[in-house]
Amino acid sequence: MKKPLAIGIDSFRRIREDDYYYIDKTLMIQDFLEFRQKVALITRPRRFGKTLNMTMLREFFDITKDSKDIFAGLRIMDTEYKSQINSMPVIFLTLKNCSGNTHEEIKESLAETIREEYMRYVEIFGKAVDKESPRYIMFYRTYEALLAGEISESLLKNSLSELIKAVSLYYGRTVLVLIDEYDQPLIKAHEKCFRSEFTNVYGGFLGKALKGNEYLGQALLTGIQRVAKESIFSELNNFLVYTVLSKKYSPYFGLTTEETRQALQDYGEELSEEIRSYYDGYMFGEINMYNPWSILCYLNEHELRPYWINTSTNALVRELIPKASRDFLTAFEELILDGEVEVAVNLEASFLEMANTGTLWGLLINAGYLTGIRSIGAGELILRIPNNEVKSEFRSIVASYLQLGGDELNQLFNALQANNMERFLNLYQKLIYRYVSVHDIKENGYHMLFLGMAISVSGMYRITSNQEAGDGRPDIVMESLQPIIRPHVVFEFKQGENVEKLKQQALEQILEKKYYANLTGKVLCVGLAHSQKKCELVYEKIEVE
Repeated sequence: MKKPLAIGIDSFRRIREDDYYYIDKTLMIQDFLEFRQKVALITRPRRFGKTLNMTMLREFFDITKDSKDIFAGLRIMDTEYKSQINSMPVIFLTLKNCSGNTHEEIKESLAETIREEYMRYVEIFGKAVDKESPRYIMFYRTYEALLAGEISESLLKNSLSELIKAVSLYYGRTVLVLIDEYDQPLIKAHEKCFRSEFTNVYGGFLGKALKGNEYLGQALLTGIQRVAKESIFSELNNFLVYTVLSKKYSPYFGLTTEETRQALQDYGEELSEEIRSYYDGYMFGEINMYNPWSILCYLNEHELRPYWINTSTNALVRELIPKASRDFLTAFEELILDGEVEVAVNLEASFLEMANTGTLWGLLINAGYLTGIRSIGAGELILRIPNNEVKSEFRSIVASYLQLGGDELNQLFNALQANNMERFLNLYQKLIYRYVSVHDIKENGYHMLFLGMAISVSGMYRITSNQEAGDGRPDIVMESLQPIIRPHVVFEFKQGENVEKLKQQALEQILEKKYYANLTGKVLCVGLAHSQKKCELVYEKIEVE
């Protein structure tokens, strides 16, 4: 019998005790022990296993637990480090649900998270600890204030460091601190326009706990992006960051090709090119990785479609791109046109602290929208959109950038698929009017505009731009993934004053150079001509054997 799939379950203990399907990532524990960093941060996109791995570390090390049964048969138990199971005091915080619409609400949410860990240790300490002892008095005062909802900024700033101290004194050894999705509160504060105010509190909360704390053994944080040392991590000299470009920890977030192949085989599937095109394409360190959330959802549904949802970061990206510099937007257009772009990237700081082109590219990489396929030195990378699933997520980004609504794009491509070219032209013309009124159209501007819009239907078509076909390079080819249902489409763009003449030239170019040569079945050949806000088209349907 096939094991159930742990979709939406990120508790390591629950997955193991309830016998869900699990892909063994426990050698991360060995790496953590061997790397021995005082404080480290691992940045990865949402839904790539961060919380699951952090709960795995908690269950392995936590001295208050008995975890031998749930680690039985896993790789870490075949190493010398198996003796360290349940050997450390652990403080675990997950901040992925830390949120609020105001500064006070987000402080309360943070206080609630830390209060739960206080409650756990109050129960553990029991009567063995004297509440009035000078060693523990601040711990209990903080706990009582948190319990009563008396949340001053001073109390919140000191709450984590007081917890670490009390736990360390109780066990007579330093403490392991695990903080999952540490940057989520900062992203929410940014969205609600009180980031600077909250950063002061949050910086104290983390800084007092992680900087020069004699009671701290090690700390590991995860998140989407790093925050500049100059803000909440100032003076933390031993703070190390492992981004998606780092080799260390690279096998543990996401699924390797072999892990993906094995998972598919376990559920009666093969690793096909279609699955690769949808869920492959991430590069972490030098390892090619698949999206684990999407693979599990595919195994559950057995349907090839986008599953990756990244709501919080998606909102941030939609907000930031339209406000980006002209240099960024120029490179962004090149990415949409050519499928990849060479840019300078800064992964050493967050866009929230340093709003520039390099950190915006870094946000897109860390958030999973782009992946670095090759470093060319001096902080420059060649970037690409990882796969077809992420291309579908780019729909909202491009729509935001071009000020388009999703319904408008749906109507546009529905008209194209129905071969209703009169309605298609009418809708396209309306979008051109809006686009030209906001942006200066360059020589390839119409091409870029349409290609950006076409990303929204990448689940129905294999979309290429300026790729060799026939006797040349057609502007855009939309190869239908279901040619029986919808035809292939080939577009050629022209720009100039005489749109009637130019549209005919564009169509003739498609036919004469046989841009459809690589296709089989019905093909819709479309010549589009533009002159400022005016556009015209002509088309011809052909059958290719």
